[in-house]
Amino acid sequence: MTSDLLTRRHATIGRHSPLFYDQPVHIVSASGVWLTDADGRRYLDAYNNVPHVGHTHPRVVEALHRQAQTLNVHTRYLNEKILDYAEALIARFEPELDRVLFANSGSEANELAFRIAMQHTGARGILVTDYSYHGNTSLLAGATTGLLTHEGLAEHVRAFRVPDLDTDRREPAVVRDEALAAVDHALADLHRAGHGISAVILESIFSTEGMPRVPDGFVEGVAARVRAAGGLVIGDEVQAGLGRTGRTFWGYQRYALLPDLVTLGKPLGNGHPLAAVITTADLLEEFGSRNEYFNTFAGNPVSSAVGLEVLRVIDDEELYPRAGRLGAVVRAYLGELVASDARLGPVKGDGLFFGFQVFADAEQTQPDAATTRLLVEAVKQRGVLLSRIGPTGSVLKIRPPLAFDDEHVPVLIGALRGALDEVLP
Repeated sequence: MTSDLLTRRHATIGRHSPLFYDQPVHIVSASGVWLTDADGRRYLDAYNNVPHVGHTHPRVVEALHRQAQTLNVHTRYLNEKILDYAEALIARFEPELDRVLFANSGSEANELAFRIAMQHTGARGILVTDYSYHGNTSLLAGATTGLLTHEGLAEHVRAFRVPDLDTDRREPAVVRDEALAAVDHALADLHRAGHGISAVILESIFSTEGMPRVPDGFVEGVAARVRAAGGLVIGDEVQAGLGRTGRTFWGYQRYALLPDLVTLGKPLGNGHPLAAVITTADLLEEFGSRNEYFNTFAGNPVSSAVGLEVLRVIDDEELYPRAGRLGAVVRAYLGELVASDARLGPVKGDGLFFGFQVFADAEQTQPDAATTRLLVEAVKQRGVLLSRIGPTGSVLKIRPPLAFDDEHVPVLIGALRGALDEVLP
């Protein structure tokens, strides 16, 4: 069956479309935090942030079904459901962020945010971190530093490194100031080249970068420098938003930072295509007066019903505070695991987004991507799905749906412990 599916996939989607694991998993059903394959084996999903409140959540499915039976049109008609959702979503933000534009994916949202920023500033320059991903449009491909793209870095884009106090153990203020000096250099280079700066985009947990532990004041320093140079700040909340970090509902709120635009994607619709740009009344008025912007499918009544129910489930099931509580529990267990072997680095992340780095040496100078890959496969063999991230591919990426609960902690930790015993001699 697997080989037949691979043949069909290569003949249609193509052989370059990525798949997880040495032996791809053929998933046929899911519920909560559990995935079931074609052979009936269940896997604990410790990776997906798309089904934010749990796979096939019955309330979300019912909301979709009920609205799909009633009406689904685009947003050029009046409809209460669209406005109910817009108001509920905006209410989760600071008063200054009081307008929303809907989209269908994180890529669309980030593309639109840059379009707004470029029109507002009159500049084309973009600042990104040096190992990041924010979408797959043509503009975003030219600003991608963490994945292979044929376009390469566009001539109006500059990248800067995110410092990590777990690997750079100098005085934090020294690490911060050195990294901010590199941001100053990148901004100056954009201005010298005549591009100016439209915006910097920051994914607040820096997931693709390997969840580095950044020095206090670094994120705020980047934002201040960009604004002083005339640019805007885009907060990409596709990974860290909707209570994922446990400490704040939006990841950027862990810093003294209020973005000019906030982009939302995959978890917003629990698997249903739904995304958004949140911004200020002034920026939306400026953009709207210059552009007849609409998006046929974005924010339709069905999508709005789904998004609204996701917000309600987060509240009713207290998933946001639970993410903080369980994140602390898991991090304590992970701390015990890494303490057992000097080749395992500090625990990283926040809330229900965590991991740790794997090294080839006890001095932790040689990141070990090969061993990390073996660990991911060994954990999979024990019925848990996770992945790896970071510039060296040596950080375990563990990011379960917020439906993850106390009973799932020993399953996750047991699989990790068994994999470590197997893979690390």
